[in-house]
Amino acid sequence: MSIHKIIKIISWTAVILWMAFIFNLSSQVAEQSNELSTGITEIIVEAVERVVPQAELDINTLNHIVRKNAHFLSYLVLGILVLNALRRGGVQGYKSIAITAVVCILYAVSDEIHQLFVPGREGQIKDVLIDSSGSAAGIVLYLLVSRILRRKPA
Repeated sequence: MSIHKIIKIISWTAVILWMAFIFNLSSQVAEQSNELSTGITEIIVEAVERVVPQAELDINTLNHIVRKNAHFLSYLVLGILVLNALRRGGVQGYKSIAITAVVCILYAVSDEIHQLFVPGREGQIKDVLIDSSGSAAGIVLYLLVSRILRRKPA
């Protein structure tokens, strides 16, 4: 098996594993999901309070921000992984960008539909928009890094 084929398989495996990770997070019942994000929020609050002891942070607002940023960042990574897998597979140019966007948006929609069937969770169009924005940022980031790396002398 050629190195090119191995890289292609690894790239698509990374996409599938990341999608499974997102699916797993979406499968958590509301209480479990909230525990996870609240734990992360508490770590952030503790870190901020060490730096700025007089800071008065609203933990509920901050927790909401953490949850929405988790959506954005998880789909940013998905956008990078899908675009990379497509490009490693030989799909180039605007076609790879369009396919990546469609895959990420459809996965975001399916993720929100999936959450309709998870106790205490709900699907939200707003989250699809956040997810889509994250994947768009991932696509742009991938393209920028690729351009920078192509310009570097060997």
